[in-house]
Amino acid sequence: MKVYVSADMEGITGLVDAEDVQPPGRDYERSRVMMTEDVNAAIRGAYAAGATAVLVNDAHGPMRNLLPDLLDPRARLIKGRPKPMGMIEGLSPEYDAVLCIGFHARAGVLGVLSHSFMGHEIEDIWLDDRPTGEIGLLHAAAAAYGVSVALVTGDDAACDETKSWDPAVATVPVKFAKDRFAAQLVPVAEARQSIEASTTDALANLTTPPAERGPHRLTVRWQSASVALHLAAIPGVDRQDDRTVTVEGDMLQVYRLFNLFLRVCTAVTSNPPYC
Repeated sequence: MKVYVSADMEGITGLVDAEDVQPPGRDYERSRVMMTEDVNAAIRGAYAAGATAVLVNDAHGPMRNLLPDLLDPRARLIKGRPKPMGMIEGLSPEYDAVLCIGFHARAGVLGVLSHSFMGHEIEDIWLDDRPTGEIGLLHAAAAAYGVSVALVTGDDAACDETKSWDPAVATVPVKFAKDRFAAQLVPVAEARQSIEASTTDALANLTTPPAERGPHRLTVRWQSASVALHLAAIPGVDRQDDRTVTVEGDMLQVYRLFNLFLRVCTAVTSNPPYC
């Protein structure tokens, strides 16, 4: 059994603030340890379930957060960016399951550090007219590979979002949102034990992913009209209004193109010379 881990940071045990998850935040270095240990709990659970290989993709922000010297040495790590497939770089049909560790709710939902990919730039995302965020898009892309998402960890809002997308996915709430930057925390040892045990149980009870049904339509509403204007230069991208673009295609094509959208957005909004 080969297991793939996508590791985000906002849904990691104990983290609630931008200072926790963005360098050079005052608690960021400590949070890197917390993130690595949540991932290690999932790795232990995977091997307890009979995994023969585990690949971990650092999927948060700069994608250089996990600490290789503290990561369980049985796992392999993908670190750094850019990556053509972003949060699922390295995933392929040879894997049996995906574990999503440290995930968060989509933009507009009252969850801890909730946002969708680029918190200050993306207002809303729809997949086939269904509101979605990182959890939904990753789930749909994994299904296109024929791989099941077995487990998601994060706050209760992220877990609820997961269940609304696919009730068969196991979830582990490691904190309960009180506001966007406040939560009631599950004790660290208890959270890690839950991640490990739930991973083992989820992998022992894998379900078949939903059948791929394409093509898919992805719609993204940006905060900036400039981003939508530049994206309209990409063949196949249709600008619906000043801030909204759509694209259609098979799920993996759409997911890869969306990651290109993010890189274009970064280029357009990062210190343009005319400011």
